[in-house]
Amino acid sequence: MAEKQFYPDKYDFTPAENRRFARSNFTKLVYTNARFEGVNTTLPQTQTIMDGMSVAGVPIEDVLTIVNLKKGWQYVTTQADKMTLDMEKAINKIVAAEDALEPGGLRQGTGGVHLGQDEYFEPPKVDEKTEQNYLRNVLSSDRATTDKALTVMYHNMRQQIFWDGNKRTATLVANKIMIDGGAGLINVPLDKWEKWNKLIADYYRTNDMTKVKQWTYDNAIQGLEVRQIKV
Repeated sequence: MAEKQFYPDKYDFTPAENRRFARSNFTKLVYTNARFEGVNTTLPQTQTIMDGMSVAGVPIEDVLTIVNLKKGWQYVTTQADKMTLDMEKAINKIVAAEDALEPGGLRQGTGGVHLGQDEYFEPPKVDEKTEQNYLRNVLSSDRATTDKALTVMYHNMRQQIFWDGNKRTATLVANKIMIDGGAGLINVPLDKWEKWNKLIADYYRTNDMTKVKQWTYDNAIQGLEVRQIKV
């Protein structure tokens, strides 16, 4: 569905500066992204696990989620090449290594996303060429980097292009695009997730990402004040 407006960048980093900014926030980023899988560790516990130590009472599944997210963030902050569908597959292979039917493989069957109560959203079938063209067209457009990243992120979430780990993968893909363009990071604060999840569910129902993109732009684009673009 056609979008009503596009969004300018809020920050102006060099890619190298943006990579350093992401690395300096690894713990916070992993801590937040792990909530997609219901991981409820504290920030210090997340840091301890990322440092390679065990934490009493944290299930092994949660530990693996945190470790794989750390690996995913390391991957997107060390890859110099621009985003491709093959890179998206590589990211999914890392973050969904323990829970996907085929980590890194595009979804071939049907699936469903629980939206609440007895409501489910069934994403369309995945066609590799269609996804390649979509990504290529967005990235080659004259949109600002932030708009490209948000567009790809929400498209990938709704399409459910992988067997599992779609939100984690889409978030890392979007942030790789942000880093490449020096536009900061996308990271929704945990105290805003209830509203965010409602907007995502509405987007799944309508296939119109305008509202969720606007809200994310207003609430979740992060950077350094010295790199903020003055309007």
